[in-house]
Amino acid sequence: MSAPPLVADAVALLACPVCAAPLTALPDGTGLGCAVGHRFDRARHGQITLLPPGHRPPSGDSAEMVADRTAFLGAGHYAELTRALGDAVTDGPAPAALLDLGSGTGHHLAAVLDRLPHAVGVALDSSRYAARRAARAHPRAVAVVADTWARLPLLDGVLDRVLVVFAPRNGPEIARVLRPGGRLVVVTPAPDHLGELVGPLGLLRVDPDKAERTAGSLEPHLVPVASTSHREVMSLGRAAVETLVGMGPHARHLSRQGLAESLAAFPEPVEATLSVQITTYVPSSPPGPYG
Repeated sequence: MSAPPLVADAVALLACPVCAAPLTALPDGTGLGCAVGHRFDRARHGQITLLPPGHRPPSGDSAEMVADRTAFLGAGHYAELTRALGDAVTDGPAPAALLDLGSGTGHHLAAVLDRLPHAVGVALDSSRYAARRAARAHPRAVAVVADTWARLPLLDGVLDRVLVVFAPRNGPEIARVLRPGGRLVVVTPAPDHLGELVGPLGLLRVDPDKAERTAGSLEPHLVPVASTSHREVMSLGRAAVETLVGMGPHARHLSRQGLAESLAAFPEPVEATLSVQITTYVPSSPPGPYG
């Protein structure tokens, strides 16, 4: 299966990771290049890796974690969360350019773009397995493999919205790539998120100071202007719980066999609370010269 065509308006948001110059699609469609002569090939699945020479991103989600995320999100279990995220992103004047930072499969970005018929997006993740999925998530999005903690391969002040859903937040870089009036929308787990599963399955607990740590990682570059909570009790089959656990950080320290054995003691279906905070931030001051 051939890769989908590149969207010119989405490519126009990107910057060369070597010299920070604008990138354009190569005439033959095989990748991107800048005026200086740096070239970046496009993988057969459609994603593009934008890293400086010799730079390796942090280890991202494995192929198994991405497969679990595809299955869980594709089944619609987080549909109401995606809707609430979309409400926050589309609040106010319709955004035209979006970045999903730590995008995973691009599921949430695709849903938001469906509500914005004239917008384009960039799905950026450190996992090449996730980017492969994101490359086909939406016809108006481009998928990029990059380091979310380094300088982002995007031009200064080109984005109306940045989305961060259960992913790392690079405050200085987010502020740099947002346009004046642009917004960051962050989804973070609340202390009771998946509370019914944490103890019995040995899952990682949400830090009770998570909200304060999130704010601290973004300030003084961005300041909160709105916040809402989303909470619902999901009814899941045991197989769905396995994919839920397998798609997140818990998968790094739990075995499939051990998880299945623990789940055997649960009634069917399993109740699990989805509890998150959705917070909107804006740059703390008008942008100055970008570095």
